[in-house]
Amino acid sequence: MQAHYEPTFEREMGCTEAELRAWLPGASGGAALAFRDDGADVALDSGELRLRWQTLPPRRIALITLPRLRVRFEFVRVDDAERRRFMRHFDLYTQRGGG
Repeated sequence: MQAHYEPTFEREMGCTEAELRAWLPGASGGAALAFRDDGADVALDSGELRLRWQTLPPRRIALITLPRLRVRFEFVRVDDAERRRFMRHFDLYTQRGGG
């Protein structure tokens, strides 16, 4: 886990849009969600998180094909401590098991 999260950042996630949409209610800790065609808005204690995503071409490694999404996180009126708390839960919830 990171020690600090900027108010706005992007990351690539190895999942489909459908998977991310299914994970968001739990990954956001039960916060109120409003889905959009290209993202979702999450109501947080002091502000909100605006998520926007874009499907990327799959990553191919030999015979393996992995889905990819570019996800933009924009925290509005959310302090560093709350961003860390949210992202810690989000990252643990969306983490895929390793082998």
